[in-house]
Amino acid sequence: MKEKIIMDKKVLTEEILSRGVEEVIVQKSLSEKLISGKKLRIKFGVDPTSPKIHLGHSVVLRKLKAFQNLGHQVIFLIGDFTAQIGDPSDRLSARQPLTKEQITENMKLYKEQVGKILDLKKVEIRHNSEWHGNMDFAELFSVASRFTVNQMLERDMFKKRIQLRKPLWVHEMMYPILQAYDSVALRADVELGGTDQTFNMLAARTLQPHYDQPPQDIMTVQLLEGTDGQKKMSKSTGNTIDLSDSPQNMFGKVMSIPDGLIIKFFTLLTDLSLKKIVEFDQAIKKGANPRDYKFLLAKELVAMYHGDKNAQAEAAEFDQVFKNKKAPSSIPEFKATKSQYAIIELITEANLAKSKGEARRLVTQGGVRYDQKLVKDWQAVIKAGAGKVLQVGKRKFIKLVK
Repeated sequence: MKEKIIMDKKVLTEEILSRGVEEVIVQKSLSEKLISGKKLRIKFGVDPTSPKIHLGHSVVLRKLKAFQNLGHQVIFLIGDFTAQIGDPSDRLSARQPLTKEQITENMKLYKEQVGKILDLKKVEIRHNSEWHGNMDFAELFSVASRFTVNQMLERDMFKKRIQLRKPLWVHEMMYPILQAYDSVALRADVELGGTDQTFNMLAARTLQPHYDQPPQDIMTVQLLEGTDGQKKMSKSTGNTIDLSDSPQNMFGKVMSIPDGLIIKFFTLLTDLSLKKIVEFDQAIKKGANPRDYKFLLAKELVAMYHGDKNAQAEAAEFDQVFKNKKAPSSIPEFKATKSQYAIIELITEANLAKSKGEARRLVTQGGVRYDQKLVKDWQAVIKAGAGKVLQVGKRKFIKLVK
């Protein structure tokens, strides 16, 4: 007997097809499938190019969770084969291919991190090496014959490469084809991804009918900017907030995002109602302090991934340091080997700055305090007293010990 799924109209329109969604291809088709109650196979693939999954990935994972909550079959595809090629999406140069050893290492903690959002007991976890690793040339040629070079060159990033006279490698042009075949192998009804994946996902709609499968519907979610507020969240850019971050780091990173991202983060990353988020947005526009809402956001996200107890502790700690201008309750120790230090020497030896040049800039910009007193002279020499605290910037502290 086929499983029937009861749909709630509000959930369908607000949480599935609209919230955080950039585009649905084809909207009418997917709506009808959802309303019919048919159990759908929902695919999302990630190449293990790094060992960490960040909040940018969580936008799609949370959308998958919404489908999972409605009883659909979620497929989390690990691209252990395609990672050896490197996804050319949004890239003006080829990715560095990964070795099998690097891919294996990066995959180790994937399940643990994905399990923070999805119910892993109900997830179909697959690896595309299952089929690509055994595909012979005859089958590969058959798959590739369904596409033309003209189609591949329609891709915006490929066009840019050619215009800029940058190399466009043949193996990169194979990537969308291999991703398309993933949908064939998995018999996907729907594929989810970021807007940078639209071309790859459309390739599956071209290929599936040749295997007597209906073309999958596509849902693209909005891309999330990183902590810099400019580029999309990405390990290569170094602007990520990772699911594996400690509660302290996650809280601090969220507090560092630009004010203009607060509402977008609430919308894409939390379960707060859209009505409540609109109220936040209106309050900020009327002059409310954005920091207060960023504080609520940080508490919400830390609670989601580390529990309410950690969220409350980090909120109290943040208030102590930033609102009450006190040192943290727990401070890393630095063993002083001398009775006195040049201030920039102490800063660099304690790894609070990467170089003496950076340490000098921090002092001259008013970002360094020793024993709660502002250090104004970068040439200052200070006595290394046991129990004294050195503060660099807003969040870096060390306590000197003998």
